[in-house]
Amino acid sequence: MTAEELKSGYIFLLDKPLDWTSFQAVNKMKYKLKREFDLPKKFKIGHAGTLDPRATGLLIVCCGKFTKKIPEIQDAPKEYWTEIKIGVQTESYDTEKPEILQQDIAHITEEQVKEALEKFVGEIEQKPPVYSAIKIDGERAYNLARAGEEVEMKSRKTTIHYINDITIDFPLISFTVGCSKGTYIRSLAHDIGQELGVGAYLTQLRRTKIGDYKIEDATDQFLSNDFRFLANEK
Repeated sequence: MTAEELKSGYIFLLDKPLDWTSFQAVNKMKYKLKREFDLPKKFKIGHAGTLDPRATGLLIVCCGKFTKKIPEIQDAPKEYWTEIKIGVQTESYDTEKPEILQQDIAHITEEQVKEALEKFVGEIEQKPPVYSAIKIDGERAYNLARAGEEVEMKSRKTTIHYINDITIDFPLISFTVGCSKGTYIRSLAHDIGQELGVGAYLTQLRRTKIGDYKIEDATDQFLSNDFRFLANEK
């Protein structure tokens, strides 16, 4: 790898760790690359699709001229391994906020769960979580929510291509979901809970695919403090 190759265009597949923001991961990469390859101050780098801090998995980072590929990659279908907990909710729809509104799930059967999941396959309407990066009047929704302000999220159309590999171990349900750009899996978890009538929230989320890019080809080593890129001098 050389500085010229990076400026001409390069794609890194990161396995984003838990509790890192996508911005932090890209910033770490940018710092390392600029330091080790003596890249210009305005070296272009960006990610192709945000992952929430409480999610792990595939984060695609584009460098140099390949930053032009970001919109194309972002538009590609996504796949996630998902775990939800039913019978309880959180304000953030994930583990960022504490559990609230506990309900009895003794009457819920595996068949009911599978029927509920099936209803979400296809084009659906969903509201993004209040704790999301969507901008409202120029401000991130999560900043407004954390400041205690009332936030009204508008519903939008999205597509769930498939839900499979379902495992049920009450109160936990896990499955693989394939979806279109702009799908909020936290909202999907919440809506599944509403469909079952007992509430639910997202406990684990791992992005496994974006288009033809797979998590099996990703690494978290680029983010390690002791990892060094090997700069090949021409």
